[in-house]
Amino acid sequence: MPKVIFLPHEDLCPEGAIVEAKSGETILDVALQCGIGIEHACEKSCACTTCHVIVREGFDSLDESDELEDDMLDKAWGLESESRLGCQAVIKDEDLVVEIPRYTVNQVSENH
Repeated sequence: MPKVIFLPHEDLCPEGAIVEAKSGETILDVALQCGIGIEHACEKSCACTTCHVIVREGFDSLDESDELEDDMLDKAWGLESESRLGCQAVIKDEDLVVEIPRYTVNQVSENH
């Protein structure tokens, strides 16, 4: 079984987490199952950027993002070349190292 290693996030998982995942699950579903409350305002329908994650290792094992996901990602806070929407990134057979960005677009607008 592949593992997803969530790097420490000040609010959502201060200690980080290492979680076994099943191939075919999304990064978001794995996070939610282990109690990491990544925001997902659109209920996993690829209509927002609140579940934006950065795949630090294992990015190339994921299927390529589609045009809709790319369009959404263009609006994400802190976009990087290895950014994905957690609701769209399906885990295969390789371990992943995932960073949850400090902010989402929702949090940035609420806090400023």
